[in-house]
Amino acid sequence: MRVKALLASAILLPFSLTAVAEGVDSSFSEAEVLAAQNNWCDALVNISSTYEAQGHEVAQALAKEVIDSAYAYQVGPVLFKPTLTVNPQTFRTDSEGALSYFVAGNENYPQDSGFALKNWTKCEVENAGVFITDDSASTMGKVHFTNADGEVTSVDKTWKFVKDEQGTIRIALHHSSLEYISE
Repeated sequence: MRVKALLASAILLPFSLTAVAEGVDSSFSEAEVLAAQNNWCDALVNISSTYEAQGHEVAQALAKEVIDSAYAYQVGPVLFKPTLTVNPQTFRTDSEGALSYFVAGNENYPQDSGFALKNWTKCEVENAGVFITDDSASTMGKVHFTNADGEVTSVDKTWKFVKDEQGTIRIALHHSSLEYISE
């Protein structure tokens, strides 16, 4: 009974999975999901190489474009828990917080160092599982990031994808954490 009371009193923020326009296919194929993950990886590497070649301002503009096209912030708050954030700014439910995480430079997020600016040269997804329903897809697994020195950083990552009114795949949930390695 206590769980029902807690759920009934929860504040639900606007996020509509029924926002897909009539006639737009909101279903998912596994190929679409894998392509969305690979596109995310390609975008991260592109932001990193852009930063190395053209500097922070150009990389920041590219990162904003990537966030605007890949995430569902225009639909509602995205449940984004980046890998290397700390309390009290652990969660980034708006695009300003996401952009700061990826490229830093925002005084409202002074502890961000710019995850996408770490000189990544390769990003690979290794799914443990892909779960597809009628109007969303969720994945869980590892993402491996390789930097210019050949060092690999692996993170545990969960994504949930939805489609917007135009049928474009968007990230609605993105949870990432460093691997736990027992000593």
